[in-house]
Amino acid sequence: MTVKTLVRQPAAPDTAPRPHPSRWVWAWVGAGTVSVAGVMLVLIGYLGVGLLSGTVDWIDLLAESMWSPTDSVFGGLAMIYGSAVVCLISLVLAVPVGWAGAIALSEYLPPRLARPLRMSVELLAAVPSIVYGLIGIMAVRPLIAWIGDVPGGDSLLAAGIVLAVMITPTIVAVSVDALSAVPDRYREAAYSLGLTRREVVRSAVLPQARQGMRAGVLLGLARALGEAIAVFLVVGRADGRLPTSFGELLDSLVHPGQTLTTKLAGPEPVLAGTSGPYFAAVCGLGVILLALVAASTVWGIRRSSSSGSPARGSRKRQSARMRGELDKAVGWLRVGALLLPGALLVAMLAILATRGSAAFAPSFWFTSAAGSAGGGVSDQILGTLLLVITTGLISLPLGFGAGILLGVYASARAGRILQTVTVVVGGTPTILLGLAGFVIICSTMGWGRSWLAGAIVLVPVVVPVVALTTAGRVSGMPVEMTESALALGLSRAQYVRSVVVPYAWPATLTGLLLGLARAAGETAPLLFTATVFFGAPALPGGIVNAPVQALPTHIFTLSQDSGDPQAVSQAWGSALVLVLITAVLLCAAVALRNRFEGERWTT
Repeated sequence: MTVKTLVRQPAAPDTAPRPHPSRWVWAWVGAGTVSVAGVMLVLIGYLGVGLLSGTVDWIDLLAESMWSPTDSVFGGLAMIYGSAVVCLISLVLAVPVGWAGAIALSEYLPPRLARPLRMSVELLAAVPSIVYGLIGIMAVRPLIAWIGDVPGGDSLLAAGIVLAVMITPTIVAVSVDALSAVPDRYREAAYSLGLTRREVVRSAVLPQARQGMRAGVLLGLARALGEAIAVFLVVGRADGRLPTSFGELLDSLVHPGQTLTTKLAGPEPVLAGTSGPYFAAVCGLGVILLALVAASTVWGIRRSSSSGSPARGSRKRQSARMRGELDKAVGWLRVGALLLPGALLVAMLAILATRGSAAFAPSFWFTSAAGSAGGGVSDQILGTLLLVITTGLISLPLGFGAGILLGVYASARAGRILQTVTVVVGGTPTILLGLAGFVIICSTMGWGRSWLAGAIVLVPVVVPVVALTTAGRVSGMPVEMTESALALGLSRAQYVRSVVVPYAWPATLTGLLLGLARAAGETAPLLFTATVFFGAPALPGGIVNAPVQALPTHIFTLSQDSGDPQAVSQAWGSALVLVLITAVLLCAAVALRNRFEGERWTT
């Protein structure tokens, strides 16, 4: 009997394509980093040159309440007080409602109800700031006038309420993404221990989502600190109002005031020229505003990094009945908080539909403006779409690259520094971006008023939002996903391409949506760089000296002429058109996000 030895034939060479090196990841990360750092350097350079052009008395600027250029007195304390009060009011009103609504969307409601309600919240986020200003003029100011028994209703409280409504959808949208990124096994383990839904959310979900939810608050604070136009229309712009007692403090809330952003958005930068003590004092206000944004960001980041998991001390064990009743009460409160943004959206749409009935005529959409307050808004629609689309195309890769750097490549210390810089850029008053763009792009580079200059100026508005939402999503990624990818031998760039990009892409689209929603309603930077009220063609024929007409600046100009009923009607109709355009863009972004998101990765 012969025994044959089996010899294994050599395997054919593997012809399957190997993973690509993914060098484009480094290009994205580098471009995003350079964009954020470049914007910060440009702002610092612009403000630094302004400070050096004259003498700034920092003691008076920080401690003096009176602002009188004719007497060479430049005190910013009353404006600092106004900014602090307005932001505090907005956060006190918006954060509890936003967090409770986000928890209700993610943890309490079934998907068939959560999806349309989330859509309504995101639609509220897409309402431009100039529209919030119009709503504040019509609804909030009369309410404050009735409550405080003051004429007009222009006040710090009105500005705080308007900002609270503006930033609540941002907090909800970012917090929902952070809660959705928590793996379901944490919930299942908590339920297996016999915890109620409220206890599961408190003990298992919120500790994992805390960083992303605080990122939403930081984004909201950045928008509140940097908002100019909406506050400009309702705050009253009264200089020197600084309370000296608690009674005067309460009384000051229902009276006109001034903030740093409204001072910078007013005629001061134009009247100050480009050099001298007046211009240096205006630049000093910009430096103070950037410092406030940086300080609040550092405080929020340090609290987020040092708090860790919440320490739970010994608690009295409640009976099952008390736990069940408390769970139901908290659940109803959270669902009720979610219904508040929906009610605000319905009320806002009702006001727009009533006051902006001119937009229901097809001719209003497809005819050009005639005279100061006649005709339609076809040219303004085309100009707005051109600016928004161009801004989105530039901002998406830059913001995503910066977010990947924050979430994947940066160390803990470098990440805190980069996140601080990113939020400071996001909180920069857009009037400063407009002035810097006017000096550098329009004047020094010789572009004049240009649609591309306007889009470039709007890019710093969108990039920080995309970067922070992407980084927040990546930071909530389960550790085992990273370990499994690296155990397979993937390089860091291949890991980013194959794991991080699909996981973070839905949050990136959410950030892009929020950023473009803000950019679509920006008025101040476009006034200096890109738009004119009339005389520009529907679509520009080039880049240099190629202005456009846009809906936000058109609405702002018309709203200043409140004595002309035709101008007011035209402003409301233009506002409804702008809201409908952003709603269409929102629906497209949500459809893309749902397609990329697919099944939840963390199940």
